[in-house]
Amino acid sequence: MGAPRGGNGFPVGVRTARQGVNPNTGGVTYYALFPAGSHFDLHWHSYDEYVVVVAGELSIQLGEQTHSLSVGSYVVIPGELPHSWTVPAGEKDAVILVRRAGPADFHFVD
Repeated sequence: MGAPRGGNGFPVGVRTARQGVNPNTGGVTYYALFPAGSHFDLHWHSYDEYVVVVAGELSIQLGEQTHSLSVGSYVVIPGELPHSWTVPAGEKDAVILVRRAGPADFHFVD
């Protein structure tokens, strides 16, 4: 995992580890670790995002709906759908494996 980062909408302390990039689409695959008690502000991406939870628990807001996710949960986030992540305070860190259908971009919602 890379060094902890965050701020400006990104969870403070988030760490990522790139696994590869699809040469045809530019979509990246990576692990992301979100510390317990962290929050990823509401944002969207241009391309679909495919996520599986590999450690911990978190909740995701997809549009107007919120879902609780645990190890083994899989979610497809359609491109341009606003979403956010929250990891419960006092619990374990959460780790997700992410694959993007195209290049990564982040558009935060005010």
